[in-house]
Amino acid sequence: MFKKPLSDIKTSAPLRGSDRRKLKQRVVETFALKDSEDGNLLVPEGLQSMKITTHARDPGILYFGPDGDPLWFTIGKNSNELIPTLYTLWKRPFLIPGWISTPGLVVPILAGAQISWCPAVSPVSSMFYLTALTPGALVCITTHQDRARGPAFAVGRMAVHGAQIVSNQVTKGKAVTILHIFRDHLFMMGSKCQPPEPMPFTATSTSKDEGGATVEEVTEGVGKVALEEAGSAEEASGDGNGAAQGDREASPSEEDKLSPEEVSSILRSSLLQALQTSLSSLPPSAFPIPATTFYTSHILPARPASLTQTTPIDIKHSAFKSLTAFLKQSEKQGLLRLKESKPDVSIAAVFPTHADVASHNLHRTVGDIDNVKRKEKERAEKKEQEEEAREHSLSVVKLWKPHTISLKFFEDLQMDTSTLYTHSNVKTALNKYIAAHNLVNKQEKQYINVGSDAILAAMLSKKGASAPEFSKREELLFALLDRMQPWHRVQLGSSDPITKKGQLRPISVIVKIRQGRKACTLITGFEQFQLASDAIAEALRARCASATAVTPVPGKSAGEEIMVQGKQIKPVVDYLLGEGVPKRWIEAADLSDAKKK
Repeated sequence: MFKKPLSDIKTSAPLRGSDRRKLKQRVVETFALKDSEDGNLLVPEGLQSMKITTHARDPGILYFGPDGDPLWFTIGKNSNELIPTLYTLWKRPFLIPGWISTPGLVVPILAGAQISWCPAVSPVSSMFYLTALTPGALVCITTHQDRARGPAFAVGRMAVHGAQIVSNQVTKGKAVTILHIFRDHLFMMGSKCQPPEPMPFTATSTSKDEGGATVEEVTEGVGKVALEEAGSAEEASGDGNGAAQGDREASPSEEDKLSPEEVSSILRSSLLQALQTSLSSLPPSAFPIPATTFYTSHILPARPASLTQTTPIDIKHSAFKSLTAFLKQSEKQGLLRLKESKPDVSIAAVFPTHADVASHNLHRTVGDIDNVKRKEKERAEKKEQEEEAREHSLSVVKLWKPHTISLKFFEDLQMDTSTLYTHSNVKTALNKYIAAHNLVNKQEKQYINVGSDAILAAMLSKKGASAPEFSKREELLFALLDRMQPWHRVQLGSSDPITKKGQLRPISVIVKIRQGRKACTLITGFEQFQLASDAIAEALRARCASATAVTPVPGKSAGEEIMVQGKQIKPVVDYLLGEGVPKRWIEAADLSDAKKK
């Protein structure tokens, strides 16, 4: 379904709260969720929806989580069937009751064919789930594990009855038509994270399966006998064996130590992981790679994250003792090709299509954890920067208060005449007044009958001239604002806003010639924006590397003037913008050239 890129993608849009609740209810009812927290996890707040068209021209809808991962999709015109993606199934592995397993070696083949064939099914591990699956039923495909269930790597529909596969009535042909698979174009639209660890079954669930439990018993007990999170599986199983984990906790000084052969095996597994992930996407131009760079950038970050041993996983503690020996052994196995160079060897090429690489089951790595920590740190830093920016942000709001002739206008609407109104409030009041008095001209809808209304006529009338018979809404709005008393409100960050009467004027930044032919930059009107003259002068002295001075402006309550030597318009404007002053509230002009003429 998503083997090829989508033929059409619409712009994503946030899902409304009511639509999200409906979607959540559908998920809860469809998949029989008993815990409301599961619904919140699988249908989180901040969900985005996007209309798509597949390469086969099938319409559908994608639902993305707040982190950008695709969580659900529908395929088909007017289809209401919600299909979970791998990102959703990794959160709740047993969301789909029906599942089948297959050897990890055939995963790349399935990804290319988009079909799971009957011979590829491992009925021993999933026979009790298979028997209830009918053609068309939604099913997830996992890799075959010993006494454990691997993470889902595909979602599809059954093509035959599951009981026919179990009873060997069907041994050829396709078993599942795959809708979505690991690393297809739908998966690559998300964060491209690695699958979780296999999830072991308890002894109770194993004995039930071996003892011939019914499908209903197994399906009902899935959530109880299996761990619900990959992280929990790592904590409970460690290296995949719960009993061994308990033994290690009992005697950490002995059991946690690994032999050199075990360290070598883990390093080889890390190399296979790197070949399947980071190294597979490198272009030929990236080679040759120095051995130390290859080791530190690809092998070490690919080490399993679930190991709790005390022995360091590195070349020194392996049986090879030397990185060159390890790489030469890997070259003999056909995993890579070396190039002799001084003082050390380098990697000339890698072979991600090797059979050992294809059969390797991906694990959560040290690099994954480091990336999560790095992203968390970046998010924390970004949040801190946003909070700091909010603290320095300056909001300016123009306000108007009913005054003189406009008092009658607001009294007629029974609105408070002592309240301060914003521009949008006044516009809404005007529209309400026009509608209440039926003043729209019947022949020309864009005009208002002003002559028939005494209040509006009074606002538009000027000395020596009567009001016009008709007027546009914009003209009426400007006339109404003109008849009101101007106020303004300024707020710096989270501090208490300051509201004052009068019209707010921009900060003036002007370059003039003083004392003969010396140019200087003069700044006035900054007090209204809660900026202190001493702080501005000190900051500009360092920023401009020029002398500054603060002097009072002549006149009663005229404020202060900051003088900076030289033509400093750009650094002064940049400083004011950095302090949160909106650009539209800064007026800059260079009058020095006019003075010279």
